[in-house]
Amino acid sequence: MARKHKRDLTMGEQLARGPLDLPFLMLVVLLTGVGVIMMFSASYVDALYELDNPTYYFMRQGAFAVLGLAVMYAVSRVNYQHLRWMSVLVLGASIFLLVLVKVPGIGSSGGGADRWIRAIGPLPRWQPSEAAKLGIILYFSARLSKRGTEKKRTFDRRRLSGCFLEWLDNVGFLELVPYGAILAVISGLLLWEPHLSATILMLAIGASILFAAGIKLGWFAGGGILMALLLGFVASSSGYMSERIAIWQDPWSDPQDAGFQIVQSLYAIGSGRLLGVGLGNSRQKNLFLPELQNDYVFPIVCEELGFIGAAMILLLFALLILRGYWLAIHARDRFGALLIVGVTTQVAVQVFLNIGVVTNLLPPTGISLPFFSYGGTALIIQLVEMGVVLGVSRQIPAPRAG
Repeated sequence: MARKHKRDLTMGEQLARGPLDLPFLMLVVLLTGVGVIMMFSASYVDALYELDNPTYYFMRQGAFAVLGLAVMYAVSRVNYQHLRWMSVLVLGASIFLLVLVKVPGIGSSGGGADRWIRAIGPLPRWQPSEAAKLGIILYFSARLSKRGTEKKRTFDRRRLSGCFLEWLDNVGFLELVPYGAILAVISGLLLWEPHLSATILMLAIGASILFAAGIKLGWFAGGGILMALLLGFVASSSGYMSERIAIWQDPWSDPQDAGFQIVQSLYAIGSGRLLGVGLGNSRQKNLFLPELQNDYVFPIVCEELGFIGAAMILLLFALLILRGYWLAIHARDRFGALLIVGVTTQVAVQVFLNIGVVTNLLPPTGISLPFFSYGGTALIIQLVEMGVVLGVSRQIPAPRAG
């Protein structure tokens, strides 16, 4: 009896079945595993005291980690070229969700900010800003990957307005208008929450993709100065942000109230010394340091694992970031390269902001540490982004035998 032949695979399907980049995959799995363990150690006492269930955060985060790794693998099997048409949908949905956080009955508040969508049934509350990061990465990468292939604009040079528009086009201003508008809308919505660190993160992601796409350097200098002035103005005119900046400058001016969290964070980091007090033996997690399973998990890492353990974790992040940029350089096409640049820059900036806040290098802004901070939907979206990177890595051309 003749065998039935399976249908021939398309070129896209063949490319999407290439080998994963094992170094990047191993770093992601390792950071996810270590992150869940450290989050459990940091949250144990708080979960016991508040919820009468010491494993509450651990079990939920562990379940989301397993689910996220499975989704990551599934995403890596998809031909990333399909993400081009999905980019507009993801970006539009993320902007819509950012508006919903201000709708009564749908949005949820905490710490003086409206950043969350309320929990629905078994689903926990979550921040739409996580989806906005992915939306910017996908849309900017898809649109900028076609840069240089679109038909050149023509203007009526017989009119003054036409000459002016042609000049704006020649210096690259008109090309930046749609990207600037998108960043302005998303940044405005984030500052409305307010969420300054997420605003900085979105601008950094957008700027990194624009830079990798070949936008002229002069625009980054001008845009950076403008953004710094605008963010400075917003921070100084907002009572919420002004108070945080004042506490950042001198947390010991109010160590029992506004400066309590950062003071306790510095105590935790300092008490770890070289080798730490041992896994699970943190003293600051005994209801001294607030939000330690969320934004302030790294001080517990420093206290329990010491300088050496904390440095090893930062080294893992550094290797992940370097490997990501290496994959971007070797990607099969510009779209894949820009996707990886956006994802990798997001991780790099987010790690820098979180470590900067908990060490009081930067004002407290409420940014999580990738793979470590508690948050199921945030972890899944992070692993989806890792799956996108791995999907691009599958299609990197194999080196020719020489």
